[in-house]
Amino acid sequence: MIDLPENCDLVIIGGGITGAGIFHETARMGLKVVLLEQHDFAWGTSSRSSKLIHGGLRYLKEGHVLLTRDAVKERERLLREAPGLVRPIPFVLPIYKDRGPGRWTLQAGLSVYDLLAQKRRHRRLAPEEVVAQVPFIERKDLLGGYEFWDAQVDDARLVLRLIREGRQAGGMARNYTVVQTIERDAQGMVRGVALQDVETQACADIEASAVINATGCWAECLHPQVHAQRHMRPLRGSHLFFPHTVLPVQCAVSFTHPEDQRPVFVIPWEAAVLVGTTDLDHTPDLALEPTITRAEADYLLAGARALFPSLGLSLNQCLAAQAGLRPVISSNSERAPSEESREHDIWVDNGLVTIAGGKLTTYRRVALDALKAAQPFLPGLEKIQPDAPGFETAELAPPVGAPEAETWQRLTGRYGQGAYAIVAGAKDEDLQCIPGTRTLWAELPFVAGESVRHLSDLMLRRVRIGLLLPEGGKAQLNRIGRLIRPVLGWNRRHWRREVKAYRNHWHQAHGFSWQTPVAGRLRRCFQWLKTHFGRRVSGPVA
Repeated sequence: MIDLPENCDLVIIGGGITGAGIFHETARMGLKVVLLEQHDFAWGTSSRSSKLIHGGLRYLKEGHVLLTRDAVKERERLLREAPGLVRPIPFVLPIYKDRGPGRWTLQAGLSVYDLLAQKRRHRRLAPEEVVAQVPFIERKDLLGGYEFWDAQVDDARLVLRLIREGRQAGGMARNYTVVQTIERDAQGMVRGVALQDVETQACADIEASAVINATGCWAECLHPQVHAQRHMRPLRGSHLFFPHTVLPVQCAVSFTHPEDQRPVFVIPWEAAVLVGTTDLDHTPDLALEPTITRAEADYLLAGARALFPSLGLSLNQCLAAQAGLRPVISSNSERAPSEESREHDIWVDNGLVTIAGGKLTTYRRVALDALKAAQPFLPGLEKIQPDAPGFETAELAPPVGAPEAETWQRLTGRYGQGAYAIVAGAKDEDLQCIPGTRTLWAELPFVAGESVRHLSDLMLRRVRIGLLLPEGGKAQLNRIGRLIRPVLGWNRRHWRREVKAYRNHWHQAHGFSWQTPVAGRLRRCFQWLKTHFGRRVSGPVA
């Protein structure tokens, strides 16, 4: 049994940032809207980004001024409307002799960046000021640098807040539900979708006036563009997560990689530090979860070691890794991945609107463009107001017994009005942070009620414990289980099954399976056996 209406105005396919943004807008406009996601909400690109809300300084270099302008405006809007979820972060750009962009190039780019934001947010740094802000940075040939400001976010929580508020406005959203077919009438007009729960196999049909395909890299699976000039080009971006004690930076550092002069960065995020990102064509099957390769890990590590040679960084010190796919559209597959535009296209086909491309930062502008394209098929859609607030901006007063001001703002930024439910009745010990994170124990029972089906949903997206703690938070699982099992109705047997599945999933998707000593010994053993006994032995030799 699938608890969804038989008909609605609009079906949105895809529960990432674009789909969530459209869902949020249309629900608040009063439309009867249903959002469907085949995995978990924010499962794909929208929980695996670089966690930045930024204008994209490098896009200016590539001539994408309008994209940068729009992104800077959206950054400023989100900083105003979602404090605690989106927060400013300082960047340092070191300048080295005979390496990377020079002083005048950076000065020009940062000046335009500030002009677009209509506020000055950069300054030049002397070499000693760079060292003061980034103490362990390489000092050889350091000429100075620049400081500028951007913003960062918990990308998955941004998606989930949009879905939460869309539901509160009357929309319906369902994860682990795949759209099997888009139904059309005799004239070829969209009339609805046929769907199935991927786990229970229950099926249903929904009649709808329009369907929006916001499936990111999977867009052409639902809406093939046979004669189009531009097609999806999935690009993989991977990150390493280090403990702050291992990579002690207080601000973000953007620099050029010594191997290929690509811009990479080191960014403090939550209680960890990200090193990223790569930009490679992704050729494996899209049905398989993307994972970091050994070559990518070595590349990122080499960049971090070059910037911080005295820290002795190694992959053994990493907390986790993560790989995501960028839904880039391209007309020239021979162009270098980093040179591809992050602008978006809208394709319309008799009531089916497909969004291709786009950035996390500009999700609302992409959503509004999609709604404009869908408007002819949605007579109930009111006038679209791009300048209306994207979030309610009223400050939520802390209740009696609330945590300190900074923690309360963090809770309201992530959960909106839900912050009151988290604090209400929580024990004092549950209003403490889980060691090694900024997540409160009291958040766990609350987020367990956010359509969680599996432990990985909670650990990797509702909160980010699985990326911030050693071995995916293994040491904290017993207490986590005591807090969330009553909410989810999981008995001990179900809990043990979920823990096993989560641990296996974490090692495959976020660990370094190719680095573990056991795996290495097994490979060497099977290689020896194959060498001596030939085809009579088979095993994990690759």
